[in-house]
Amino acid sequence: YFPETHGITFRIQISVKELLDTDVLLKLLFHLPVNYPSTLPDISVSSDQLTRAQCMDVKDKLLEQAKKHLSEPMVHDLILWIQQHLKYVIKQSATVCNEKTTLSKGTSTEDGIWMLLLHLDHMRAKAKYIKTVEKWASDLRLTGRLMFMGKIILILLQGDRSNIKEYLILQKTSKVDVDSSGKKCKEKMISVLCETKVQSPHKRFQTFEVKEYSTLDELQKEFETAGLTTLFSEFVPPLVK
Repeated sequence: YFPETHGITFRIQISVKELLDTDVLLKLLFHLPVNYPSTLPDISVSSDQLTRAQCMDVKDKLLEQAKKHLSEPMVHDLILWIQQHLKYVIKQSATVCNEKTTLSKGTSTEDGIWMLLLHLDHMRAKAKYIKTVEKWASDLRLTGRLMFMGKIILILLQGDRSNIKEYLILQKTSKVDVDSSGKKCKEKMISVLCETKVQSPHKRFQTFEVKEYSTLDELQKEFETAGLTTLFSEFVPPLVK
């Protein structure tokens, strides 16, 4: 793992009585640099009972604790700390992980469900444009909303990551609108506000719908219902200005 000349490296295996009464065997590797403890140790964590993401969470939390002990020997305290707190660390990360692990068990959606939020500058040929977006969403089995609020046009999509990527290609390469002289044109005024994996607090949209909202509050409620309050507050209000 680390060149032996730089400080010392040692492995510790601890068994923590844990989740659903199974023992979790944690393999911890501490690498103490030459000027330890005034420098933090390098830590790596592995365990057959935890996902990689959970091991990363354990490592991050251990490093957070280590910072509190800087300049005093800390390995023993860190081991005691993780024995007492492992279940809380895992609980926090389990909400994110369950979804990853269930999805990765051989379903076709190897990347899980993704979400895309797009902002369009305008639609001249609105009816035709809407039809096109609805057709793409249905062909690619994407759900979500095409949202109009005043001059704001947003497209929120959820689906397989590969289909989301395919949608973006279509959106950017097809002649979806008309220019000021009425000639068909590609969409150039589009911005991808957010492309991210759907996490457990987000609700899945069951259908794709086109909706008009008369106020920002109405639009915000749509996001809130879908568990996307943070997405709304991060990306939408700046568009109103």
